[in-house]
Amino acid sequence: MSDIPDHAGEPGEVHSRPPLAYKNDEFLESPDARALRIISEYLEPLSHFRRQHIRDTVVFFGSARIQEDSPLGRYYTDARILAGLITAWARTFHERTYRFVVCSGGGPGIMEAANRGAMEAKGKTVGLNIGLPFEQFPNPWITQSLSFEFHYFFMRKFWFAYLAKALVVFPGGFGTMDELFEILTLVQTKKLAKNITIILYGSTFWKEIVNFDALVKYGTISAADLELFHFADTPEAAMSILRDSLTLHAQLPDQEVPAISPSAKP
Repeated sequence: MSDIPDHAGEPGEVHSRPPLAYKNDEFLESPDARALRIISEYLEPLSHFRRQHIRDTVVFFGSARIQEDSPLGRYYTDARILAGLITAWARTFHERTYRFVVCSGGGPGIMEAANRGAMEAKGKTVGLNIGLPFEQFPNPWITQSLSFEFHYFFMRKFWFAYLAKALVVFPGGFGTMDELFEILTLVQTKKLAKNITIILYGSTFWKEIVNFDALVKYGTISAADLELFHFADTPEAAMSILRDSLTLHAQLPDQEVPAISPSAKP
């Protein structure tokens, strides 16, 4: 094998400078730079949360397919109302940081309803969007500086889980189920060093879709695991649960902004 480079020039020939590594798009988009792309999806949102003084969030999950005028449209309306109630209540905490900011997956449907309700209540609101072939595109109700686009699902899930003090899960499909059960697993296993209030909104839907009692019956979860979540059927009922639990969080000092929960030690 020859030691002479393929594109060696003539002696004395002036070559152009190669690009700096962090400005080399070909490298940054290559498999070799995957670690840099992953860490970017941690650092870029972190910098925005710090500049916007976002301390913690209340996350809304639910179907992208539920529209205001669809058969399940009441859930869109309820998500919008509940997001507004949370935002108005969160403003009563007179701090230099924003508490319990409504956060969604940034897309249409229930996600849009949550962001819309928060913005209509004059609050900041977060959208953690992800590029998908269909259904997922940023809705217009997200605070511009808090709208993010993710490539990696696991980095998006990190930001859902580690800032959330509460989770409200409206009817949804595979994506909603995935997000719900991942958070339930983190809470059940105490992997997060904090408590997260989980509300399943729409008890008729959830009790038909998931037979939690059967999981206890067959011994795959314990009866105590049924206490990891609550059911609610009206925005007022959900708000009552959230107010009781989040008031406790509000009394505890956090060491950083945003208040990223540490992982519990084994």
